[in-house]
Amino acid sequence: MNHLARAREVFRIEIAALQSVAQRLDDSFTQAVDLIVTRLRARNKLVILGIGKSGSIGRKIAATLTSTGSTAVVLDSVDALHGDLGILVDGDVVLALSYSGETDELIQLLPALKRFSVHIIAFTSKADSILGRHSDLILNVRVGKEACPFNLAPTASTTAMLAMGDALAMAVLQARGFNKADFAKHHPSGSIGRALLLKVGDIMRGGERNPVASQTSSVQDALLVMTQCRSGSLSVTDSMGRLVGVFTDGDLRRHMAQNTDVLRKRLSEVMTKNPICITAEALAVEALKIFDARQIDDLIVVNKKNQPIGIIDSQDLPKLKIL
Repeated sequence: MNHLARAREVFRIEIAALQSVAQRLDDSFTQAVDLIVTRLRARNKLVILGIGKSGSIGRKIAATLTSTGSTAVVLDSVDALHGDLGILVDGDVVLALSYSGETDELIQLLPALKRFSVHIIAFTSKADSILGRHSDLILNVRVGKEACPFNLAPTASTTAMLAMGDALAMAVLQARGFNKADFAKHHPSGSIGRALLLKVGDIMRGGERNPVASQTSSVQDALLVMTQCRSGSLSVTDSMGRLVGVFTDGDLRRHMAQNTDVLRKRLSEVMTKNPICITAEALAVEALKIFDARQIDDLIVVNKKNQPIGIIDSQDLPKLKIL
């Protein structure tokens, strides 16, 4: 079997495993979501336990839960027996990950966990395992086989655990009413934070950098304004200061090809009417969508009176890192 064939076989096995686990989802999943939401509202937390590959998956699940507003911590099963159990308080929910349900380090920890009034949700393939019998709820992650040709290395099973954790996190997110604004609070930095927090008013060129001229102005005067503002376009307004058009470098070139006396013309004669615009309160990512959809270089920002208060130059976007 060549490399591509092996890769496709791994994908096939893991996809089949996920479909199998998804089909077995039952009321235990619903009960797990309800339990977690109830305990989080009571200011408790989720404590994730796992050894080896299951521990690695547990850390990813904890990170996903925390980033979506569900407080979660990872508890090392070995260190827990040497003082780290102090992280537990009554009412917490323990997510215990063990495919076999018989992992020695985790099983040794069960008596200590039972001394607390905590709720245990097991990610395991065997409901009748030691872990399964001592858990309040079981989320079955049994798979037909691993993607490993020897059926030994955890592959399909860890993928199933990860997917189950993602499903749990997203269901809890929905049940708690977690929204984009909440998400932004947890991601103030990086591209996610910028996309969710930045508004058009934060990134536009305003004040003296905003090129505006009356529709009665000449093209020559308009070019002076554009040069001063270092802009390739200009907002054209009526006598009330409302946006009526846009004039760009491209407009100048097109008209000069037809009439060399274009510099003396009024903007009302050469402008493009009904230009695309956006409000300062819109999210910056919405401006990005307009740039992508309309293939324009500049986007005019208007207020409630349809007066141009700023402009966004597409060349600024890479520097703002919201692409």
